[in-house]
Amino acid sequence: MSTLAQIYKNVDFEKFLKVYRDKIYDLRRCLDFENLKKKFISMENTLQNISNWDSKEVKKILKERAQIFEKISIFEELSKEFQNLIEWYEFYKEDKSQEVWEEFLKEVSTFEKKFKEKEITLLLSGEYDNSSAILTIHAGTGGTDAQDWAYMLLRMYTKWAENKGYKVKLVDTSPGEEAGIKHAVLLIEGPWAYGYLKGEKGIHRLIRISPFDANARRHTSFASVTVIPEIEEDIEVEIRPEDLKIETMRASGHGGQHVNKTETAVRITHIPTGIVVCCQNERSQYLNKMTALKILKSRLYQLEKQKLEQKKESLIGEKKEITWGNQIRTYTLHPYKVVKDHRTNFESYKVDKILDGEIDDFIREYLLWEAEKKKQKENIQRV
Repeated sequence: MSTLAQIYKNVDFEKFLKVYRDKIYDLRRCLDFENLKKKFISMENTLQNISNWDSKEVKKILKERAQIFEKISIFEELSKEFQNLIEWYEFYKEDKSQEVWEEFLKEVSTFEKKFKEKEITLLLSGEYDNSSAILTIHAGTGGTDAQDWAYMLLRMYTKWAENKGYKVKLVDTSPGEEAGIKHAVLLIEGPWAYGYLKGEKGIHRLIRISPFDANARRHTSFASVTVIPEIEEDIEVEIRPEDLKIETMRASGHGGQHVNKTETAVRITHIPTGIVVCCQNERSQYLNKMTALKILKSRLYQLEKQKLEQKKESLIGEKKEITWGNQIRTYTLHPYKVVKDHRTNFESYKVDKILDGEIDDFIREYLLWEAEKKKQKENIQRV
């Protein structure tokens, strides 16, 4: 028996095909596919009458057009390959040969992998979803356990980003007093990073036997995650030099040979808003300053968006106390192992793999949930 035959030996392919038929239908509905195609045609018509191709408006249209074209192409490709799968299955039911069966299983395996990979991209439709992401982690209530938990989350997101091929920069971090970290800022650079990670914002709860408790009691710890998009260079955000307080310092650390002996770390305070950005992990003071300014620009832009959309959902989401009752997800390590998202009710028992960065299932479920919520809201508004 071949490897694929062993993998799929207990699969009911009638049910399998129905599941994926339903998934494709759900994607079509979430994408609002027919209107998406109409929008693409409308943009094409608009571009035919453009005279100034260097204007910001045209560049914005071109960028959106490229994203829409990508979604249309991916969906049509998946639909076509699913139809091909159905034809292979029908062919096998008539032929019943081992050779056709093996070819069908190869098609199934290829389709499953591609669908899992492309489904998430199709669900990303926000204005900034294609942007890089700035992810901030703060330890909450729980003392040393919470600081250790914040470090575990930092490791989880770093591994996820690296596995996706993103460039990851640890911009700033504050070590915990005994273990872990008090806070950390990650810059995750690459297409769709913000779109993938936007659903991670919120309070994350950990339940475990504390490694820091001599009596081995069960402890509950909290940490908050904030995610905002990195704002592109062509978006104007006014930052006046006189509004900035720029300080330099030595990079912090636990001591030893890796502590910086020169003042390469930079802290920038935006005086009018009180926003403070620190960067200490670049190779030079200049690079730290440039990265800090980049993050400050993104935070100021997000703040302005928040002011304009006070009655709507903001990019950063509602700020909640980092404590009991506000969590979006719970990671239970004792007395059993399970991770549950409280928004989607999706749960997984692969806790160790999740903490090693395998969070795509949670990302996918959140995006499906978000798309469904958005669709329901639009339907209510139409009534």
